[in-house]
Amino acid sequence: MEPFTKHAGLVASMDRAAVDTDQIIPKQFLKRIERTGFGQFLFFDWRFNEDGSDNPNFELNKPEAKGATVLLARRNFGCGSSREHAVWALADYGIKVIIAPSFADIFYNNCFKNSVLPIKLSEETVEQLFALAAKHPEYRLSVDLEAQTITDEYGLKLSFEIDESRRRNMLQGLDDIALTLLQEDKISAYEAGKRFVSQT
Repeated sequence: MEPFTKHAGLVASMDRAAVDTDQIIPKQFLKRIERTGFGQFLFFDWRFNEDGSDNPNFELNKPEAKGATVLLARRNFGCGSSREHAVWALADYGIKVIIAPSFADIFYNNCFKNSVLPIKLSEETVEQLFALAAKHPEYRLSVDLEAQTITDEYGLKLSFEIDESRRRNMLQGLDDIALTLLQEDKISAYEAGKRFVSQT
């Protein structure tokens, strides 16, 4: 997993509450076994018309959202089924940070396993960010995980809370497997001890 320390990127505003994982990555695209390649199917039913052409009314298809890496959303983002593919699709598309008032628990946990930073802010603060994004074309935010701050070029400075163990793991690029491998010496010693006992 790639370490996450700081990120500055263009903001895409998704003014929708309770965006579920079935919309983030529809079920027909879950047959792939790799973690890559899902970005092309992100929000498939919303992004594309029935004839396969881009839906110009969808948020991520608007010119000002092209190349966005920060997604601004409403409460309960990532609800629905527990598919980790939803985070894979967002990451593969290029989304590095998601800001919302709340997230579904499983989706929230999956973000930390895939170098996507989910940031919870109050409804009022999220509303402020939506207003700023609407006011300023190609609105950008800078996120500093070490300092736990969000800034823009217009003087905004916000702080956000995050569990310290999750923060540390993201800074170091440690997922569940990497955390386990940190204990490889202890695991090997334990296994060697078991073999010794079984042979006596």
